Amino acid sequence: MTGYDLCLAWNWEYDSDFVAILDRVCQSERLSLLQVTPDNLGNSLAGLARNEISFKAFFDRASEADPRFMPFVEWAQHHPVYWINPHERASHAWNKAAMHLEFISAGLETPYTIILPSYNEQPFLQAVDLSWLGKRFTIKPAHGGGGVGVVMEATSIDQVLSARKEFPSDLYLLQAHIIPAELGGRPAWFRSIYCAGKVYPCWWDITSHVYTALGTEDERTLGLSMLRQITSSIARICGLEFFSTEIAVTAHNLFVVVDYVNDQIDLRLQSKAFDGVPDNIVQDIAWRLASLVASHL
Repeated sequence: MTGYDLCLAWNWEYDSDFVAILDRVCQSERLSLLQVTPDNLGNSLAGLARNEISFKAFFDRASEADPRFMPFVEWAQHHPVYWINPHERASHAWNKAAMHLEFISAGLETPYTIILPSYNEQPFLQAVDLSWLGKRFTIKPAHGGGGVGVVMEATSIDQVLSARKEFPSDLYLLQAHIIPAELGGRPAWFRSIYCAGKVYPCWWDITSHVYTALGTEDERTLGLSMLRQITSSIARICGLEFFSTEIAVTAHNLFVVVDYVNDQIDLRLQSKAFDGVPDNIVQDIAWRLASLVASHL
């Protein structure tokens, strides 16, 4: 049997730069890395079934989009494997309705939200008072990412009724829009990445999706240290080692969590894609993930 320190399952072609960085880091740390991709999935599954391969740690960036990778998830669930973002915790964090309630219980600020039952559970809604949401609001299914199923500029109950039928088995959230303050000459909207105890706060342009790392001086002079505290609180709530979240600061200096937990972070390099993550942050994340694995072997 060939035993690996870390198994990385990945299936998105644009992960290749991050994977190359992680591979180099693992080599420098003397960690053996098994990459499972669509190209070698069949042979890898066969090797797993015949007990020809094993691994001590697992990082899954594939099974959510491609169920063919699930046998690796199931194998890891039944063996003493260290997980980066265990499947059960990640699955729970994907549920925006559940996260919303847990964030409120923990004292975190969130947009005013109405949670609706699924269409299958309750096809005909009782009267819903939309006045608390303002003239325009967002409709989003409790699960899913990348904006799928989201209606950004909703204005009427008819849009709500129509949206619920797109994913009829899912809960739906109706959320008030958050207007960020202006800080340092730009909208106070941030995306924070959390990795193994470290927070990487970045300015986030909600139109272009461009990251700009938050400098130490701006963090101090603009009073933005709460970004780190809130992101660390979210880590304790969701139990994940690696995720991103979005936080806006309002004119009343409220730090509002506007996009809760994203555990499948787009790790394209900013040097290759204008809306990618700054290269130095991706490099540091790779080192921290490798160190995390090494500490659990």
